[in-house]
Amino acid sequence: MAELADYFKPHDPYAAPGVSFSDDAMFIDQPDGGVVIQFTPRASNSNESARDHTANLAEFVADSELATLAEWLLEGIEEDDRSRQEWLRDRAAGIKLLGLKIEEPRSDLASSSAPMEGMSTVRHPILTEAVLHFQANGRGELLPADGPTKTRVWGKQTAMSDELAEQLEMDMNYFLTKTATEYVPDTDRMLFMVGFSGMAFKKVNNCPLKRRPTSVCVDAEHLIVANSATDIQTAPRVTHVIPMQQVTYKRMVLAGVYRDVSLTPPDAHINPFDAAAARMTGVDLNITRPEDQVRTIYECYTDIDLEGFEHRDENGEITGLPIPYRVTIEKTSRRILEIRRDWKEGDKDYLRKRTFVPFGFVPAFGFYNIGLLQILGNTSSALTGAWRLLLDAGMFSNFPGFLYAKTGARQTNNNFRVPPGGGAPVDVPGGTRLQDAIMALPYKGPDPALMQLAEQVAASGQRLGGTAELPTAEGRADVPVGTMLAAIEQASKILDAVHKRMCTAQGTEIELICDLLRENPSALWMGTPNTNGWDEQKVLTAFAQYNIIPRSDPNTPSHVHRLMKAAALAQVAQQAPVGILDPVAVIKRLLAMMRVDDADSLFAPPAPPAANGPNPDVLKADAAAQSNDAKLQAAKLQDATKRLDIMARAQMQSEKLAHDKQNQQVEMAKELIIHPEGAAILGSDLAGTV
Repeated sequence: MAELADYFKPHDPYAAPGVSFSDDAMFIDQPDGGVVIQFTPRASNSNESARDHTANLAEFVADSELATLAEWLLEGIEEDDRSRQEWLRDRAAGIKLLGLKIEEPRSDLASSSAPMEGMSTVRHPILTEAVLHFQANGRGELLPADGPTKTRVWGKQTAMSDELAEQLEMDMNYFLTKTATEYVPDTDRMLFMVGFSGMAFKKVNNCPLKRRPTSVCVDAEHLIVANSATDIQTAPRVTHVIPMQQVTYKRMVLAGVYRDVSLTPPDAHINPFDAAAARMTGVDLNITRPEDQVRTIYECYTDIDLEGFEHRDENGEITGLPIPYRVTIEKTSRRILEIRRDWKEGDKDYLRKRTFVPFGFVPAFGFYNIGLLQILGNTSSALTGAWRLLLDAGMFSNFPGFLYAKTGARQTNNNFRVPPGGGAPVDVPGGTRLQDAIMALPYKGPDPALMQLAEQVAASGQRLGGTAELPTAEGRADVPVGTMLAAIEQASKILDAVHKRMCTAQGTEIELICDLLRENPSALWMGTPNTNGWDEQKVLTAFAQYNIIPRSDPNTPSHVHRLMKAAALAQVAQQAPVGILDPVAVIKRLLAMMRVDDADSLFAPPAPPAANGPNPDVLKADAAAQSNDAKLQAAKLQDATKRLDIMARAQMQSEKLAHDKQNQQVEMAKELIIHPEGAAILGSDLAGTV
């Protein structure tokens, strides 16, 4: 029977040892050499519901195949997690260097970080100072008070386009600060983790419970990627470890996101970093009530060749190419809850959608970036040791120990702590000096050379961590602003590069949020009065015409740089010839760079019409009247010209008539000369003429 089953069993790359499949059955090898055959229908892409791009394909796959796929994925996830264990241990150990837990010198060495009894437990704050400085500066630049985004208008600007761009910018900032209430605190917390350990992530997706786009912080501890990967988009597996409350899990099932399957009770596993952070903050993560236990959900983004939903070429032939899917597994039960396509609908290249945006401090050797912990960890330990030596030297020099002779001075105890202005009796045998019976140990005070070394190490660490004092040329007024700005940029060049990476990552994050808003436009005005009259078409038009970009400037890593640029602009405006720059525009730009609130209210109102010249309406009326007068004068001139022309024509006609009559009379005179009998008539006519 076993040989016959082996003959028909095909090879399955996802099959666990001893498990294989045919088209309609699953073969399970038994310890006694037998084989159990379970006839189960395989997945089929012909189901109409499965063709929906957003469908949960786990509903259409046999449980036996899901179990095999879960084991195969969990094995890969565990291997990815093993590749970063050393990085996780260093990260957990580095929490102590922050010095956030209050430690007191104790005699119990197991509960103290001091190697000797009574030794100081102080820690140097150079690492904490650098992390907090980075977080504060990053929050000020990436999360300004007037919103993290702004619009960029492409092409020719008009009054209508400016108005729509302003509406889009205002509502985008309202969405990220008021509607998506998790955005600002998550980004703030993410900046602390980026500065401390070097990396954190933002997960941008449509939340099925909130029914809108969300961008939440994912700590690097909870995103498992093989350290050999170079980019999150090309990593073979990206696994998001989600600690999920049981009530949230039930909501996801009721919303149709997860399958409704039976699960075993969750375990109480706590990762080392969370345990170290809990000890540092004094929080107990151990949960005793079973109903309060948190489930661990693995959300794995990977490429698989899913049976029944294989990749096909243009001719419909199966190619065997693994394509992107999102597979969600409950860790304790090792059961798959959902399988969904992870490429954009209609994408013939089947490229994995971008869900996670990495925010890194300094990229270095592996996938995970290095942070201030790796940069200043050893420096912090050295300064902590130096501080403890200096403090202990000062304490022992003020309260030195001593040695006393057993046969010499008699004392009821060995504590010689004499209060100021007080004394303590000591019995000294006759003939023995007190200084011969008691000898103080030769403790030295704080060593000046050690103090100088500690200061040099601290200065070096401050330069690396970006907390060194910037050059300000105090007491000198002749330093050019450009020279001072160049000195500041040189002193903060490391954090300047980090700031550029932060701005680039935030730009990618905002771009993904805008893509999700294009898919769900109504989320833009969700929970708002919608005073701008948004509808689906208007939102799509606005996103097509305008680009949403971060308000932070990648070339200005801090407010100090911004103020120095403002000073340089003011200096240029003062030295420029009159008429080249607009003084009002320069002042507005300076106030904006200094982030002065409501700067328009600082400008004086326009002068009244009398002091500013004629009223524009009066000038317009006068111009119209002058135009009418000119037209009237032109009409009169034209009429006079016509009259003169008529008079000239009449005069010419009259002269022509007189000339013709005179010619007629001359002809008649000639006729009378020829014919004398007409003399009487001629004489009378001539007389009349005369």
